[in-house]
Amino acid sequence: MHPEFLLCGLEDLGALRLRGADAGRFLQGQLSGDVLQLSPERSLLAGYHNPQGRTIALLRLVHLGAEDVLAILPRELLAPVAQRLGKFVLRSKVTITDDSAQWRIDGLICAAPAGVCAGTSTLPLPAGGQRRLGETIVVCVAEHPQRWIALSPRAPAPGRTGQSSLPAQPPAGAEPALPPATAAERARWRELDVRAGQPEVYAPTSEQFVAQMLNLDVIGAIAFDKGCYTGQEVIARAHYRGRVKRRLQRFRSREPLALAPGDTGSLPDGRPFTVVQAARLADGRCEFLAVARLPGAEPESSGTEAAKPVDAQPLPLPYALPE
Repeated sequence: MHPEFLLCGLEDLGALRLRGADAGRFLQGQLSGDVLQLSPERSLLAGYHNPQGRTIALLRLVHLGAEDVLAILPRELLAPVAQRLGKFVLRSKVTITDDSAQWRIDGLICAAPAGVCAGTSTLPLPAGGQRRLGETIVVCVAEHPQRWIALSPRAPAPGRTGQSSLPAQPPAGAEPALPPATAAERARWRELDVRAGQPEVYAPTSEQFVAQMLNLDVIGAIAFDKGCYTGQEVIARAHYRGRVKRRLQRFRSREPLALAPGDTGSLPDGRPFTVVQAARLADGRCEFLAVARLPGAEPESSGTEAAKPVDAQPLPLPYALPE
């Protein structure tokens, strides 16, 4: 019998916690998403950028309380992001801590053939929806197939004393638990990210790409009608004054190949690319998301062709790119 749900550990992701009376206002001035839209029923995807509009990290924001936000991002970027954000706290009433050790982060996948599971009545929908199930906070990150991130508080370490910094939990039995699921490998989640055109920023690609090159304007990680934030001037100029020549695109190699974020190469038509996400398929081939010049766009005068040729075919994204 085909399992309806798969569950895979996302141990490579961590959690920054921002607490205090000014937490929301502080994040609103730092991130490209409209943090004012964050609520107990809605999570938010937002970019953190440098003054040149290049993406430092992509954060999934989760509402824990009125003055309490959890930001999910790759563990390898936790320290640099926390340090950089900390420089702008100044007199704001906000504290930034690495709370990764206090949370277990899992990915829940609908494995039904059509990508839509019958047992989702207790899970949040659509994408961006957030709901608390007992002690677990569940966030919907995709709908085709349906996928969720589950955040579960870990038990305190033996001998630990003092008040827990985790949010107060509802009474036992107030909400149902996650549905039964079969264990899956982390690679399965990464493969679905690639097919969904969902970028991620890792250390090798941090600060390499302006937000639109990662399609953050298409996937809802930029709010063009909000106030100022770091990098806004460059991002807004790219949006209102010109077509972005390089964007995130999806490819599949025709031969067995291993690629990782930050790897570079050139496509059969000579266009250079930089890998953002990559998934190794069962037959050894690689399906990957890469930033490359759009077909038909003129080469940038400052660009150089990559030396390593890769025989890869373009694949469609599940969303349309701006013309």
